[in-house]
Amino acid sequence: MKTPLYLLVTASLAALPLALQASPYETQKKDKMQERVYSPYAGRGYPDQVLFGDTHFHTHLSFDAGLIGTKLDVDAAYRGARGEEILSNTGQRFQLIRPLDFLVITDHAEMIGFAPMLREGHPALLEDPWGKSAYERFNSGLEGQQEVFSEIIQKGTIEGVNPLSSNDATESIWQEFVEKADQYNDPGRFTAMTGFEWTSTPMGDNLHRVVIFADGHDKTGRTMPYSMFDSLNPEDLWKYLANYEEKTGGRAIAIPHNGNLSNGLMFNGLDFDGKAITEDYARRRIRWEPLHEMSQIKGDEETHPYLSPDDEFADFENWDVSNLAGTAPKKEEMLRGEYARSALRMGLELQKRIGVNPYKFGLMAATDTHTALASSREENYFGKYQATEPSPDRHNTEVIPADDPALKILTSQESAAGLTAVWARENTRRDIFDAMQRKEVYATTGTRIRVRVFAGWDFEEDEVSRPDFIDQGYQRGVPMGGDLTKGPGGEAPKFMVRALRDPDGANLDRVQVIKGWIDADGKTHERIFDVAVSDGRRIGRDGRCKTPVGSTVDLEKATYTNTIGEPVMTAYWQDPDFDPAQAAFYYVRVLEIPTPRWTTHDAAFFKIPRPDRVPATTQDRAYTSPIWYTPGK
Repeated sequence: MKTPLYLLVTASLAALPLALQASPYETQKKDKMQERVYSPYAGRGYPDQVLFGDTHFHTHLSFDAGLIGTKLDVDAAYRGARGEEILSNTGQRFQLIRPLDFLVITDHAEMIGFAPMLREGHPALLEDPWGKSAYERFNSGLEGQQEVFSEIIQKGTIEGVNPLSSNDATESIWQEFVEKADQYNDPGRFTAMTGFEWTSTPMGDNLHRVVIFADGHDKTGRTMPYSMFDSLNPEDLWKYLANYEEKTGGRAIAIPHNGNLSNGLMFNGLDFDGKAITEDYARRRIRWEPLHEMSQIKGDEETHPYLSPDDEFADFENWDVSNLAGTAPKKEEMLRGEYARSALRMGLELQKRIGVNPYKFGLMAATDTHTALASSREENYFGKYQATEPSPDRHNTEVIPADDPALKILTSQESAAGLTAVWARENTRRDIFDAMQRKEVYATTGTRIRVRVFAGWDFEEDEVSRPDFIDQGYQRGVPMGGDLTKGPGGEAPKFMVRALRDPDGANLDRVQVIKGWIDADGKTHERIFDVAVSDGRRIGRDGRCKTPVGSTVDLEKATYTNTIGEPVMTAYWQDPDFDPAQAAFYYVRVLEIPTPRWTTHDAAFFKIPRPDRVPATTQDRAYTSPIWYTPGK
């Protein structure tokens, strides 16, 4: 018997709280120890709501958007994210199913605002010799526009040279940009945050980072975005962040993404110069890069079938043929340095060798849209660029061109992902940024699945179903992103998990715990445990359910029904193979039942064949930030 929708909504409100304030856990514990209070909610300091947002997002201010058709500006981006109906870059009506709770606009630092300045003839641009030449050519016609764009790509992303003689032409754009965020920021209702993308791409290999600020214009207006023209080395970006915090008293972090397009460089255990990671490097990396972007339009990077051959869900939205530039083919030995799960395992190795884990990151996701439209759902997918907005011809557009046809990526291979979810007390810049820093965040591939996990040593099985589940989780355990201290007498950790489907989406197939650990010989391992499955299926003694959930998808109509799966799933699980001498991490993966992929929606809407490069259906999912166990702590 399926759970009625009114119970589903009740569960979303009563059972699943959100992100956190300054230091709630210890304060709350001390308060309750000092006095007995009748109201169980008085003095509550833990996160009690989940907020969904997009943390990697481009408008016409990015040169690789504004110069090739994106017209939508920052105002349109915020209005769309707040749930208003707007017209897309191709004049199509667009609206989110529900507003986002927060948005971080992260236009490229390199030549930010160059496209609108070209169109408007910005005085600061015309004072620059190359800027004036570019303006004249760009406004002479299509041939001139293509010439300017090609020149920027050649000089900027390949040679790493800023064609403009200074940043003067973009400073006023940046000031207006950060002021806009303050204008649209509405604490408690909608949070507008600022940042930028640092676009380091040495030899075509992706080392990009998104920078997110916690602050308003009073602090962000005192800096300028740090670009690849300043340096290609991530360590120099960290110095920039440290200088920003020292100068302004503000806060900022950097978030790597698309390791799957780095051809092994993102997590290779080496620094930018190819030297082995040191303890100092490791401390600085995890200080400035506490999160990793797991899923976005350029593919999912949880893991890969080559790295996780026993994971039947590993072959999901993989871009695994080349680097970002499409100039060098992928080799199998590169994959270990490209995916989050293998990086988490590598972090255990590095911690054992140098004493610090540089890859102890939380997990998040974003769209990386270049249309200023925060579309992440399969049935509402508006592409990555203006040229890939909905049309019957978009499936075969080249997203990553390459001389070798085998290295090309087509629009049909784009993923509709993703969204970042944070657990917070209030919808404010401070609380959202706090959640990111403590890693109490999780990634979804586009839908709004709710999920919470706690690990502790003395949880009881019935507690996961109790109304004070969250209170007990915080008081006697740790949430996602947390660290387990040494347990009593070699006791194995116990986990409580609750998952709730997107109220406007598909039922849930299963809940899994993914464990990684390092043995006495320094070798890492991984194992997947199904901890809850729908529809009465059984989990075997090996911890796995081998029976698929099935499918209700009608491919011709691009529809499905929630007659399989479950709207709410809970799990109580104790690690059966725990060794208190072995460092380990655990994260939760929640999978939806199959639904039509966006390409199948296109086929039904435009009456065109489904592309054969991609599956007709998908199983959207959520990944929580890990919980780590370290022996001796």
